Amino acid sequence: MKVRNIGSLGDYLKEQRRNAELSLRQLADLTGVSNPYLSQIERGLRKPSAEVLQQLAKALRVSAEVLYVRAGLLDPSEENTAEQDDAVEVAIRADRVLTERHKRVLLDIYESFRREAANEEQQPEPENTKNTKKKTTTQER
Repeated sequence: MKVRNIGSLGDYLKEQRRNAELSLRQLADLTGVSNPYLSQIERGLRKPSAEVLQQLAKALRVSAEVLYVRAGLLDPSEENTAEQDDAVEVAIRADRVLTERHKRVLLDIYESFRREAANEEQQPEPENTKNTKKKTTTQER
């Protein structure tokens, strides 16, 4: 599998920023990261720390894991799962018909469903609810 370089991280961040309809200055204000530093990241001149990537992910409302993989901080074998998770977010942000408010609401709902599903996967099903239905045979009907 091909390992992504820093430049592709910058391209991805620029694409996400544009999808969110944010200027570099606005993104800088949201993240607390300087405008010139963000510009250097987008141009592939700087490699951001995990903390900066986390701030960018939060401001752009994208998966931090995808940013970590693109920056080379996570194993690329984990990338497929992270990119699949991110595909929904990208599609919502790219929709030209939805307002920014609609996009935020959809993303919030999507994230709440994902958290709920993750919690359900971690909790074992109680014994008394497993296979409690009695099978009906043709003789009992």
